[in-house]
Amino acid sequence: MSRLILIKNAAVITGGEILKGLCAVVDGRKIAHIGAEPEGFCGKIIDGEGAYLSPGFIDIHCHGGGGGDFMDAAPEAFLRACETHAAHGTTSILPTTLAGDENELYKVFEAYKAAQSVSHNGAAMLGLHLEGPYFSKEFKGAQDEKYITNPNPEQYRRIFEKSEGSIVRWSAAPELDGSEEFARFLSDNKIIASVAHSSATYDDVLCAYENGFKLITHLYSGMSTISRRGGFRIPGVVESAYIIDGMSAELIADGCHLPPPLLRLAYKCKGADRLILVTDSMRAAGTSQRESILGSLEKGQRVIIEKGVAFMPDRTVFAGSVCTADRLVRTMTESAGVPLPEAVKMITYNPAKLLGLSGKKGVIAPGADADLLLFDSGINIKMTMVMGNIIYKEN
Repeated sequence: MSRLILIKNAAVITGGEILKGLCAVVDGRKIAHIGAEPEGFCGKIIDGEGAYLSPGFIDIHCHGGGGGDFMDAAPEAFLRACETHAAHGTTSILPTTLAGDENELYKVFEAYKAAQSVSHNGAAMLGLHLEGPYFSKEFKGAQDEKYITNPNPEQYRRIFEKSEGSIVRWSAAPELDGSEEFARFLSDNKIIASVAHSSATYDDVLCAYENGFKLITHLYSGMSTISRRGGFRIPGVVESAYIIDGMSAELIADGCHLPPPLLRLAYKCKGADRLILVTDSMRAAGTSQRESILGSLEKGQRVIIEKGVAFMPDRTVFAGSVCTADRLVRTMTESAGVPLPEAVKMITYNPAKLLGLSGKKGVIAPGADADLLLFDSGINIKMTMVMGNIIYKEN
């Protein structure tokens, strides 16, 4: 028997627009209708009370939350993080790893599969994002240097086989020896390739783009910018993100990793269609912890939580964010001055398109998955629905 839900009295945000005077009907796991309220409706009615109705937020770069990190390689850590982020509007998530021990990574794969088989009130997991280990040591950030290496065909093929198809995205530095072959491998296996923790020049990034790299991981963080060689200025990854029109870029819009002027610059140069908001959150997201661990509890690194962000103990570099998706949208609208429908597009439609899920997720339209949010003008989440199931409701 179908599960019918009518959501009314809400302003619908979809496709970069705000549409008023509409209602949405959910039938089971799908959106069945957007338009006028049907006469004689028989089902559950949710009064939006003037709030916004939005597609669910899609976080394609998240390391954990609620005290759990995906590198813990424990199903309960996956579920805790997914439930924490769902309460802040995330309906779909790519659990993200760090550069680490290969056997530890295999345990993460096992935990991911176990967590996938459990019914839970959290964000749906759409596949894994591997961040590393093929990075520049110069721009390693909080990544553990002892695990950083160049692409090795024997290794990455082994990792891919062990994942049994669960890897949907892989971040790497494209200037390293062996990167072109690695890029072709990712493309052949339909894995999204993303530039990260990189000392690449413009020529390196352009070559990577032509070989399938279509995304810049956390723009400005862990990457090269203009340098001088023999007096000549050489553009780096940051400039390449702006120059290459077809290249999309992530923004950690927590107000710490990037101040409002840089958020505005990215928006002005790339536009709403080429930016994707991500949390890059670690385990302390959604908690009040003042100290935490980046990475697994067993092998991770101690971090300090201050001023709304995670620092390495010497406070010289950030160690990931502690933000949630609602904070990203709030920062973009309130601090960077981006119109609400465009900020929402950056964390709904755009990541869905990158993942090849256009028309299925990231939009409110008949036939799309019923991943929906209600939130107020302050981007405070009132309700989170995943595949037609209400998994969070404000008390």
